[in-house]
Amino acid sequence: MANLTIAIDDEILKRARLRATEQGTSVNAVVREHLEQYAGSRSAQEQALEKLLSLSRSTQSRRGRRTWTRDELHER
Repeated sequence: MANLTIAIDDEILKRARLRATEQGTSVNAVVREHLEQYAGSRSAQEQALEKLLSLSRSTQSRRGRRTWTRDELHER
């Protein structure tokens, strides 16, 4: 595992340490988690789009036709 040195304002680091302590973690762990999310997978927007497309596909029949009627959509 590599080490990383960053420059950060003293007051921000102090507040970050306090918050991390309150959460039972460390600033190092918080930064590592954020970097893993940042570098790891697709963006939240891409994930949301894929989820939307998946939901869209699940509402279609095998032939790609709607399986619901307009009246069914507007039932209250």
